[in-house]
Amino acid sequence: AYGTSVYQSYESRGQYTFEFDGDEEFYVDLQKKQTIWRIPAFAELTSFDPQGGLQEIATAKHNLEILIKRSNSTMATNKAPEVTVFPKSPVVLGEPNTLICFVDNIFPPVINITWLSSGHPVTAGVSETSFLSNPDHTFHKIAYLTFLPSDDDVYDCKVEHWGLEEPYLKHWEPEIPAPMSELTETMVCALGLAVGLMGIVVGTIFIIQGLRSGGASRHPGPL
Repeated sequence: AYGTSVYQSYESRGQYTFEFDGDEEFYVDLQKKQTIWRIPAFAELTSFDPQGGLQEIATAKHNLEILIKRSNSTMATNKAPEVTVFPKSPVVLGEPNTLICFVDNIFPPVINITWLSSGHPVTAGVSETSFLSNPDHTFHKIAYLTFLPSDDDVYDCKVEHWGLEEPYLKHWEPEIPAPMSELTETMVCALGLAVGLMGIVVGTIFIIQGLRSGGASRHPGPL
């Protein structure tokens, strides 16, 4: 496990995240000065003093100011994030599910992720992780939306970032198989019946041939 300090120089705030195998365990809310666990049950097994995260952020901020003074203050290149949307489990109409919006290749770690349902903003049932680090020093973030699948609703994950010229919408809608028409059902039933009858006829022919060849072998020929 390791901690990740993120300091956003455009505002007087930062982030301290503790990760394990690329997944967030908890982060420190710098305004409330408390530890926020990704899964609340984790807090029953262990604890973390938020002051430790606050000290790490203060150290990172101090070091960053020194590095800025020593450098030419060249701004880092903004990267265009990559967005993927998928359901947590196979979609069944009328059964609760969760949409996942996975945003990768984020740099700098300043982004706004929102959900739209049929073009309208959604605020209920939404949550997201804090920034999680990648080996190449970019970040990824995951947003969640709990929803009740309906064949009338479509969803978009809206991403706003400095690396994008305009907000990016990643579209998703449930893939519901088209209902089979009565004519198609009739044809399928007729085809199945025809195949079944053909199998019976072919089987009967093989049985008759087998009986004839068996009867001929029991009568010896002339000496």
